Amino acid sequence: MLDLKTVLVVTLATASLQAVAWIFVWRAWRHLYELKFLAAGFIAIAAGVLLMLLRGDQPAPWAIVLHNTIIKLGLVLLAEGLARFLGQPRYSWIGISLLVFQVVTWSAAVAIDPGDIEMRVHTSTLFTVIIMSMMCLGLMRDRTQPRLLRWITIGVLAEYMFASIVQSVIEYRLPSDFESAPVLADRNAWYLLQGTLFLIALFACLLFMVSSRLSADLREKNEALLREVEERRKLEDRLSTSLDRERTLREEQTDFMRVVSHEFRTPLAVIRNAVEMIRLVGDRSPEATHERLSGIGEALNRLFSLIDRFMTDDRENSFQPETVQIQSIIGDVQLHFEMTKRSERLRFVMEDETVSFCADPDMLTTVVINLIDNALKYSQEDQPVHICAKEELGSVVIEVRDRGIGIPQSELSRIGRRFFRASNAKATAGTGLGIYSAHKLLAYHAGTLRLFSNVEGGTTAIVVMPSSIETSQPLVPEGMMA
Repeated sequence: MLDLKTVLVVTLATASLQAVAWIFVWRAWRHLYELKFLAAGFIAIAAGVLLMLLRGDQPAPWAIVLHNTIIKLGLVLLAEGLARFLGQPRYSWIGISLLVFQVVTWSAAVAIDPGDIEMRVHTSTLFTVIIMSMMCLGLMRDRTQPRLLRWITIGVLAEYMFASIVQSVIEYRLPSDFESAPVLADRNAWYLLQGTLFLIALFACLLFMVSSRLSADLREKNEALLREVEERRKLEDRLSTSLDRERTLREEQTDFMRVVSHEFRTPLAVIRNAVEMIRLVGDRSPEATHERLSGIGEALNRLFSLIDRFMTDDRENSFQPETVQIQSIIGDVQLHFEMTKRSERLRFVMEDETVSFCADPDMLTTVVINLIDNALKYSQEDQPVHICAKEELGSVVIEVRDRGIGIPQSELSRIGRRFFRASNAKATAGTGLGIYSAHKLLAYHAGTLRLFSNVEGGTTAIVVMPSSIETSQPLVPEGMMA
């Protein structure tokens, strides 16, 4: 048989354990400061029940009022904590007003007739219904918790309100000498027992709410972290892009200086050879001296032109196309190799010397000189180099064909990259910039350079450029000219 004191002990144990649990939960997640109101509420309920157990069979009127008011204070704190946790409006003044009403009505009822509990039961029912209704209203307004969980909690609160109303009806309609069922020794013990069950169910619902909030916070933090990681990745990509651009600019600057050095060697070689010839001939041959001095003048003019081209900061002045004839370009090339005493191996053929096209003469001359230099360098001294200039299908075509060491078929597609040299060319001095420079200079003219291996051995370099001024669309290569 369950008497009233046994039920009170069970209620005390339940409320105490729940209070301890909420204290630990609050200390674990301090940012959920609302949990301290829930812990305080269960502590107040446990304290009120404990005081009820400790009082004697004939408690003083003030003790009856105080102990029950402490329990009601626990309910007010639970309502306050739930409203704060859900972010709903808090009606603290209603809770305080109800506590004052509780104290006044209970004090009056105890003073008038300490043995009559009907007025106290009705007051407690009114108190409970109002507090629980406030909690239900906050749950119905809330949108942060799962819908099913909110309605289960509302059902738990509604059940306790219904039990309170039933107890009030029992006290109103049944006589005071009504005997309870055998299981419960006191007719009010069932109400306290279902109150204990209510505390357990409410505790579980609140715990699930906290778990849902923590899961939502974790998801939000993860999303924020993902956004931050994504933002940092974007910043990292921007920084990497900036560093790559800076690295590319440095490489282009270094490459530019190597190309400049490579191209300057051509006129300087003419000057050096002319000076040596003048030193050898001296006054014995004024005509030869005059010829060499003219060569020096032309080489210096070409050198100054290269300096103006490569060292200027004005990109528009780098490419200076004009209408030229093929014989003018080939003539400059012949003169260069005559001045360097290497023209005896060259065989020039022009199908039509009057072919005109749009080009930068200095750039195109440099391209052809570089191709012939390679042909002479990688051919035996007794092998000729054939140069053919012609117009074909609306384009100007210049071929440079040799019988040299050739290019391995597997490496043919890689020729023209910066500093790359074929595996069979390592024994001959070179920088790997001649073909690369030719590609870059031809890009200004919308021209192309193709390399082929000859069947009989050696290599053929073919330059193809638009012959019409209207079809010549200069493409300024990045990083070639400063």
